[in-house]
Amino acid sequence: MEHVFSVEMNSKRHVKNISISDDTRDRVLFEGNLGKLLGLSVAEGDVLELIGDNGVLRVSLTREQLQRAISESALSQKEK
Repeated sequence: MEHVFSVEMNSKRHVKNISISDDTRDRVLFEGNLGKLLGLSVAEGDVLELIGDNGVLRVSLTREQLQRAISESALSQKEK
């Protein structure tokens, strides 16, 4: 299953870096500052939204997939 994402920033001044590479790796980098976390929600059943005062990061990820990823991450941290 593929997951999509979008980043919506309230102002370009909160964007730290956007880079689209011309080399063969076809790399794209987007960096910014979402600011203070205002909320976290799951919209439309499968879109995780991290809502900051500077913008919103959206990733297609169900609640179940997020819970599983958190559980697996916690287990791997305990093993270290």
